[in-house]
Amino acid sequence: MSRYIATRAIRGANALVTEAELMLQKALEEKGPDTKVAFPNTAYYLPLILGMTGVEVTTLGQLPEILQHARRLLHPVPSKNNWTPYLGETLDCGMATLLAAETIEAIRFVYGLQPEPYPGFHLAGGTSFTSPDANKEGDSLDGHLNGPIDDIQLRSWGIQLVDGRMPGFAAIVGCAKSNEVAVKIVRELQKRNILCFLSGNVNGRSIIDQLVEEGVELGYDTYTVPFGTDTISAIYALGFATRSALTFGGLKGGQAREILLYNKERVFAFVLALGEVDDLKYAAAAGAINFGFPVIADTVIPEILPTGITRYEHVVSMPFNEIEGKDDLERAERLVQKCIEVRGVKVKVADVPVPVPYGSAFEGEVVRKADMRIEFGGKHSRCFEYLYMAPLDEVVDGKVEVVGPGMENVPPQGSMDMGIVVKVAGRQMQQDFEPVLERQIHYFINGASGVQHIGQRDIAWIRISNAAADKGFNLEHFGKILHARFKTDFGAIVDKVQVTIFTDPAKVQEWLQIAREAYDYRNKRLADLTDDKVDEFYSCTLCQSFAPNHVCVVSPERLGLCGAYNWLDCKASYNINPTGPNQPIKLGKIIDPVKGYWTGTNEYAKIGSHGQVQEVSMYSIMENPMTACGCFECIVMLIPEANGVMVVSREDTSMTPAGMTFSTLAGIAGGGLQTPGVMGVGKFYLISPKFISADGGFKRVVWMSSVLKETMAEELKAVAIREGDPDLIEKIADDRNVTTVEELLAWLEEHNHPALVMDPIF
Repeated sequence: MSRYIATRAIRGANALVTEAELMLQKALEEKGPDTKVAFPNTAYYLPLILGMTGVEVTTLGQLPEILQHARRLLHPVPSKNNWTPYLGETLDCGMATLLAAETIEAIRFVYGLQPEPYPGFHLAGGTSFTSPDANKEGDSLDGHLNGPIDDIQLRSWGIQLVDGRMPGFAAIVGCAKSNEVAVKIVRELQKRNILCFLSGNVNGRSIIDQLVEEGVELGYDTYTVPFGTDTISAIYALGFATRSALTFGGLKGGQAREILLYNKERVFAFVLALGEVDDLKYAAAAGAINFGFPVIADTVIPEILPTGITRYEHVVSMPFNEIEGKDDLERAERLVQKCIEVRGVKVKVADVPVPVPYGSAFEGEVVRKADMRIEFGGKHSRCFEYLYMAPLDEVVDGKVEVVGPGMENVPPQGSMDMGIVVKVAGRQMQQDFEPVLERQIHYFINGASGVQHIGQRDIAWIRISNAAADKGFNLEHFGKILHARFKTDFGAIVDKVQVTIFTDPAKVQEWLQIAREAYDYRNKRLADLTDDKVDEFYSCTLCQSFAPNHVCVVSPERLGLCGAYNWLDCKASYNINPTGPNQPIKLGKIIDPVKGYWTGTNEYAKIGSHGQVQEVSMYSIMENPMTACGCFECIVMLIPEANGVMVVSREDTSMTPAGMTFSTLAGIAGGGLQTPGVMGVGKFYLISPKFISADGGFKRVVWMSSVLKETMAEELKAVAIREGDPDLIEKIADDRNVTTVEELLAWLEEHNHPALVMDPIF
């Protein structure tokens, strides 16, 4: 173990704990011990403190206990004369650094100074608290900084974390050699779908400044999250890691060892330190190593070889100017490759031949009108997409054809009609898989930087940005993307892929009619596909990478709780990968058709949950409900006073009649726990005839997030008609009019909700 690293990390930790103590003393004098302390939109209080100590901090008066604990973890700076094994002391000081950093950030929230671009700020009375690496530059970052990630975003990323689309995250601290190098590093990580957390600075300049100056779109949608320009804002990355263990792993606050081991084994993250590493950065890096996250620096620093704390090396020095490469951009690419190698991140990258960066990190990009070169669909044109299977000898693999004019002659910000028709063939391909594959077009096209795709079928809407067009992106590239991705992702069932892009008006109309006939046939086919017409359901264990004891049972009338996998998806997945996460469950003997018990589902639930769940009911929330990981779209929860249930959307941050927000409720519903009366579900399960059918079905819904009412208006109206009560949705309260049980009961009485006269739910 390097005495140099130990000295600097321990010195940095002692300084930060002292700084936190001074800040807290001043805050207690000015604000008082009863002042509320919280990070926004999280049920995990101050998450790292909760995870490591078990203390649910809600007031300033609880923070002295935390800093006393941090003080006890500190060690003196190593002697110059006597060598001792410093790693343990360094790791202890690293954890003390993290506790102090989260305390400082919490105090900043008390003063309304978060998200805060600059670490130096003044409390009343003139006392200044400035981080050792304070940024003194101007205010160009206003509006760009994020602060802590909320629980809703963590859960919305959940399915990408568990299915491998988002293989890990990088905590990037400091400032790159140049703006071009900063952009290259982030683009290389985005191409690999690795989440980027940005913080810190070198001599007052941050990688966040660099990316903003280059016009890189920052935010959740593009996997680039700027926390702050001081080093301690990196605490939000480790808070995110802690919440991953609490959210998906079923762990509780205070299980520090288990949380750290969970992150070492399941959360593939690393720290990339750009530029000079000062005492505070060494201390923060020591904190990250506790989580099993290695640190890679682009400067000359001592290295720490493997000891078992992280999977491979703990600290790696890769001086930027010494990296082999013809120029700085190639050196940046090799630096990113080294980071991935050291952490052992498993990256799946499709080779897509397009002139723009490509990866899932670009799926959320928005192409605004002012930045748009051309659009297809939307208000001014028609765009559709259609995939169908054909015999092998009728498909020319790799052929991409544009039938009609290109986009070159369309004026800037103009529009044109377009149809994307994909013809596939394969010995294992089945007609049932057509809609499954067709739905992937949305994700595949969205992966191109500068291309926005919304909708599907005949309401698709695509925009190409000026930047993408300037790099040479054209209509033919849609076909190249689809050919590459279908062959890569679905090669087990797809042997050939041929794509035709129609822009000729007559051909667009001709194929639109063909596509609509196919859509109609599929709708009727899916409507006829019910639980009682199949002899097998499917398991989905994707989430076990993060929630080890959770298992979904997916049936034709009950999709996965993440909303991303239905019965046909699982069937296709099994055909693609027979040993993968989706396995057929032979139903066997039916035990209870009302509650949904079969010998096969019970046996699988016991095996799949490693004995944690003995039975699972497919159609009840009150008796042995299905478990959940953490990436559910909605939570359904019993409201006993109302003789019904409420449905809370992941996007809803408001208070519910249960006295808890979504984030708090999620702690009860997730982690593989089986809790009668609480269940995580996919939102389209709400419209299934089997939705809690054993407990009275959809008529039991007495409260619902307004976002669901608005985004699923047509589907919910159809459900109300099916239930024989066309006005049912208007009788269901929502967050716009009801937030307490008392208000809910009054609303239900006033609107004559059917739940009031139904049999008791329990």
